[in-house]
Amino acid sequence: MSKLPFFDFSGWTLDVFRRVLYLGTRTQVFPEAPEMLKLRAELPVCYVLDERYLSNLLVLDHECRQLGLPPALRPLRDAAFIARRSFFFLARNPRGRLIQNPRSDHSALLKALVRTAVENPRFDVQLVPVTILWGREPNKQDSILKALFAETWQSVSHLRHLFAMLIHGRHTVVRFNAPITLREILSDDIDEARAVRKLGRVLRVHFRRQREMAIGPDLSHRRTQLRSLLSMPAVRDAVAVEAEAKSISLLAAKGKAGEYAIEIASDYSYSVVRAFALFLTWVFNKVYNGVEIHNFERVTAVAPGHGIVYVPCHRSHVDYLLLSYIIFNRGLMVPHIAAGSNLNLPIVGSILRRSGAFFLRRKIKGDPLYATVFFEYLHLMIDRGFPIEYFIEGGRSRSGRTLTPKAGILAMTVQSFARSHARPLVFIPVYIGYEKLMEGNSYLDELHGKPKKKESLLGLLRAVKLLQRNFGKVHVNFGEPLALAGYLDTQHPPWREENFDAQAPWLRTAVDATAAALARRINASAVVNPVNLLAVTLLSTPKHAADLRLLQNQIEIAQYLLNELPYAETIVTCDLPAAEVIDYVRQLDLLECCPHPLGDMIRASERQAALLGYFRNNVLHLFALPALLACLLSHNRILTRQRAKEAIHGIYWLLRAELFLPWETVELDALIDRTEAVLCTRGLISSDDQTSILRAPSPNSEASPELRQLGEIIRPTLERQFLTLALLQHHGSGQLTRAALEDSTHLLAQRLAMLYEFNLAEFSEKLPFANVIRNLIDAGLLQIGKDGLLLFDDRIGRAAAQTELLLAADVRNSIQHIARATNSQAPEPAPHNDASPPNP
Repeated sequence: MSKLPFFDFSGWTLDVFRRVLYLGTRTQVFPEAPEMLKLRAELPVCYVLDERYLSNLLVLDHECRQLGLPPALRPLRDAAFIARRSFFFLARNPRGRLIQNPRSDHSALLKALVRTAVENPRFDVQLVPVTILWGREPNKQDSILKALFAETWQSVSHLRHLFAMLIHGRHTVVRFNAPITLREILSDDIDEARAVRKLGRVLRVHFRRQREMAIGPDLSHRRTQLRSLLSMPAVRDAVAVEAEAKSISLLAAKGKAGEYAIEIASDYSYSVVRAFALFLTWVFNKVYNGVEIHNFERVTAVAPGHGIVYVPCHRSHVDYLLLSYIIFNRGLMVPHIAAGSNLNLPIVGSILRRSGAFFLRRKIKGDPLYATVFFEYLHLMIDRGFPIEYFIEGGRSRSGRTLTPKAGILAMTVQSFARSHARPLVFIPVYIGYEKLMEGNSYLDELHGKPKKKESLLGLLRAVKLLQRNFGKVHVNFGEPLALAGYLDTQHPPWREENFDAQAPWLRTAVDATAAALARRINASAVVNPVNLLAVTLLSTPKHAADLRLLQNQIEIAQYLLNELPYAETIVTCDLPAAEVIDYVRQLDLLECCPHPLGDMIRASERQAALLGYFRNNVLHLFALPALLACLLSHNRILTRQRAKEAIHGIYWLLRAELFLPWETVELDALIDRTEAVLCTRGLISSDDQTSILRAPSPNSEASPELRQLGEIIRPTLERQFLTLALLQHHGSGQLTRAALEDSTHLLAQRLAMLYEFNLAEFSEKLPFANVIRNLIDAGLLQIGKDGLLLFDDRIGRAAAQTELLLAADVRNSIQHIARATNSQAPEPAPHNDASPPNP
């Protein structure tokens, strides 16, 4: 029998206390449904509370009754055990101590449960740890006073807890955690005393992880952190090298390192974060119709006991504000964000720094002391369990595609973990999808040649006018986590046993592989919104105009493909009726509806089409495979199944690298078969199983333009690749440098757009062309000679031939014509000795 002398009141007394407490207490309970706890009906339930406060017990009993769970204040009954109550406190406060609450002996009920379990092998009980945090619902805390009495890692007195209840009572978080059965903890040969200590240790670790998940790691003061940073051996060594290299005193070099540390480090303030969250609530309510969050439970599932690195796609300056806002409002620690030094503006930089941002210069090469201080600071953050956030793409995508990841800070993260991996580290890919971008007009200006506007306080003030506009909804989807330790095991199994070497060849390979895996997981978490669907379909029509009924049908085809050919389980699709999709996008002023006696027309102006191109590129990868097959058949009419597969295989490696497609080459044949079957079922193509012939529909049928428009989705990507390959062919091996090829492809694409009505916005950005060239180099089809000229063999011709099969004759002729014209105008290359092609 358990004895609870401090809280052993009669039922009516506790009921009075509970009613009085709930006059000023409002709770947010997780999980919302009791069945999510998956309690076993045949086993008794005993709740575990961390800190010994009557208020916590009353909240627990009230919420148990509200959820229909076994009440905490009712007896715990089993054939082998009976106790007066179904709860115990893990922390034991001496009665009457108001100033501190040190831990003392274990709970009598805990010891009794363990004793019974040791004596009776058939006895078992479900222990349900319950975390109660007063004031952790962040969006309700709005004053410095509340910050003073917010949850903390320090032990607090009953008096301080009373103030916290009065101030934060209306914003109390109650989290029922997954049950732990006693038999899971006890082994056959363990004695009672050791079993009690083991169970107490397991529960303490559990509560610590829950608190860490909510308010972050046990933080030391910033000055203490910086002192620890400057005392690290690597920093001391870098200081010595700096002093010798610059002929300055050791003290001056150390002072310089200290200045770097202050420039870099965050200065996290919980009260600033809370105030900033209130401000962002007001801003987001003004400009967005809502923020929809998908699969956040993936974060809460891995957060306890793990270091977390959030890696979102980068589409807007709103990204990092939005992600931190969501995480904070879901009761987790705000991540420390790697921000570019361009954002360290007056006032703004200070707010960001106190919200968890730490700053990184755009270029750190040539300053080894700065690089060392930054790396050691990042290592300190990771080693101490701070959640971190950064963008592996480096900068914001101006085209809407996921950009090729940059190694930079990701390489530092992998090196830090390989060096010291006491705490498991998990990457959380995050997809952020907008329906309208705040930076949309500035992106278009940049794509049309205007210089990028530098971030400034004045520019921020000018952005206030955006608060009067409607930017639709924002969708945030948390993707499949990537555990770094397990992933490194697949890349280099003996990495744990080897001495850490930052220059080890396997590390560079592992970083590149990790970057590609994260990019693929971001793409695999895409959310398809109405603007994406409209962009994919309307931009595939001539002159970006379509009959309303035909456009609705094309939207339905896109939805059909997303449902019948699921890209990944983590994708979120849009099931709005096609008519509502069009009306929704019209309200965002991204298309025009033109009434006509023969049927309403939907069109996009030149500027609207350029904006829609961004949102098409967000989800281009989801339609890549069906669009490829549609391209092949709409341009070639009849193909054998084998020839179609050969053509797709021939271009797939380039598409996979550019669009971060998830499938390995060995999976491709089965995926092509599935795609063929789905297109046949829809009537877009036909197949003859006896002859293995695939046919496009009759040119006069309704399905013919539908198939052609499906293929048009991928056409700009294929044109970019074919242009690059055609230029290489016409110039020849050893005639162009990498930079010259990048410039030529970019300029020629712009010329094509003006001469032949290609999509100008699609070809205005230089980076996609640079990525095509990089992919050719990574695949070994291009090599860079000693004099910087690009060398290749006949494999380039074979790749061009496969790409050529996927494009219409007029497109091929236009590209080849302008490539030949450019070649005839090109100056003679300088003589060199490395023009011979590399070996295959």
